[in-house]
Amino acid sequence: MRNSMEGKRGLVMGVANDRSIAWGIARAMHGAGAELAFTYQGEAFGKRVAPLAAEVGSDFLVDVDVTDDASLDAAFAALAERWPSIDFLVHAIAYSDKSELTGRFLNTSRDNFRASLEISAYSFIEVARRAYPLMKDGGGTLLTLTYQGSNRVVPNYNVMGVAKAALESTTRYLANDLGPDGIRVNAISPGPMKTLAGAAIGGARRTFKHTDENAPLRANATLDAVGGTAVYLASDAGAFTTGEIVRVDGGFHVLGMPQAENL
Repeated sequence: MRNSMEGKRGLVMGVANDRSIAWGIARAMHGAGAELAFTYQGEAFGKRVAPLAAEVGSDFLVDVDVTDDASLDAAFAALAERWPSIDFLVHAIAYSDKSELTGRFLNTSRDNFRASLEISAYSFIEVARRAYPLMKDGGGTLLTLTYQGSNRVVPNYNVMGVAKAALESTTRYLANDLGPDGIRVNAISPGPMKTLAGAAIGGARRTFKHTDENAPLRANATLDAVGGTAVYLASDAGAFTTGEIVRVDGGFHVLGMPQAENL
């Protein structure tokens, strides 16, 4: 896939640090020749993202709160001023109160349910609406990130499973809406990964160890593997792939039970 993103420009939303899945995608996109812009939320994250952006030759960073229309409008106006068009957008944004990512799903609060769905799923619609005019003429790719807790029960994933189910459905509906304009919409579903977001889920270390030992490939996904998948989907090689949930989990999703040695 070397040089497969040459001449393409895109926005990456959701890099938190150098272990973020969004960073693995950004790094792979840059390696394939893409030009990148980044968003962050708040000064603290801005200080983390700036040196990473510099590593991939980007000096375009904008502060965005996806729950605030004015913030989103300003960010995309700034992007449009910088680039008349973009070729791809990576949405790697999710949220739930850490205190509700442990224990019983039954105890999900109304406020956290609302916030989790708004930030983790609805924000993809808001972002797509604003990216659409920048892709309308030449088409493009919208990518988001999900997890198999959307359709299978994963201990402690709780309300995030519901949010990811909504995000996956959103992916399909957006793919149908935007397909006539040549815009592809897909989600990547890695297995458990050692990220800042993943660490917030109760029992994260045991979940990571379990999938690492039982996936058919006996390994969890790497940032490079997820990044490579994103490059394929956003490049011309992925021209006829849309509405998909692409799993990058070492094959764990095919299992009905743990491997024999782990029963």
